[in-house]
Amino acid sequence: MADVITPALLRGWPLPEDAGSKDARGSVLVVGGARATPGAAMLAGLAALRVGAGRLTLGVAEAVATAVAVATPEAGAVGLPETADGELDGAGVEGLDAELERARVLVVGPGLSAAAATAALLEALLPRVGSGTAVVLDAFALGVLRDVREVVRPLGGRLVLTPNTSEGARLLGLDDEDDPAAMAVRIAAEYDAVVTCRGAVADPDGGHWEASTGSGGLATSGSGDVLVGAVGGVLARGATPAQAACWGTHLHGAAGDRLAARVAAQGYLARELLDELPAVLTELQA
Repeated sequence: MADVITPALLRGWPLPEDAGSKDARGSVLVVGGARATPGAAMLAGLAALRVGAGRLTLGVAEAVATAVAVATPEAGAVGLPETADGELDGAGVEGLDAELERARVLVVGPGLSAAAATAALLEALLPRVGSGTAVVLDAFALGVLRDVREVVRPLGGRLVLTPNTSEGARLLGLDDEDDPAAMAVRIAAEYDAVVTCRGAVADPDGGHWEASTGSGGLATSGSGDVLVGAVGGVLARGATPAQAACWGTHLHGAAGDRLAARVAAQGYLARELLDELPAVLTELQA
């Protein structure tokens, strides 16, 4: 039976003590943001900072890197070569080596939308990840992972996947979506990863948790990017992958609950979740 992720459970599973410098609080590198969708990478990165990560770099399509740097002054922005369609296909990833070396967490996927290019990106980028860096995969990086799963085999123990139910079905080779909790358990075992799927969290050792927060208002564009950023940010602070998935899932859902009560059950924006994250985190740590 799954453990319910409540404030009491999280307070009994506290995050590492706050560090005194931004590097000690953990560096996050987000790789995503195709030419047409840089906002997804920005949402993920800002969510990581909002939950306490200390440093952020965004690896995005070179055509939008300057605009991303201006719009996100808290982050560094690295422009990556792009295809004619504005997608990232792994070209030029050696330009991220310095950031990979210092990153505690690599997030890949937000704002990518081409299958072949994303698969090529994973094959070029993930072998460059050092042993001290955890990896969180989201969005199209999950949509193609079943076809390139060999690239994540060396990441056992430090891999987190954040699928929605359609991405979960793709990871498992299913024709139809299944119960999120059942899919999370199966994906965790098959990919040797911690998984958070629609409020269900599972790890490959048999741990299983269910969220007590979140509602239909979270089904909005950009919301998943905030979730993956929250998970990555908690992970950067030194949490274990299962702990980061549980904390990040709860923070994301609770932020939505606060907006549902104050704004409306539906119609709030994913960017508004960002401002709620620090308040929810403070309440949990009070």
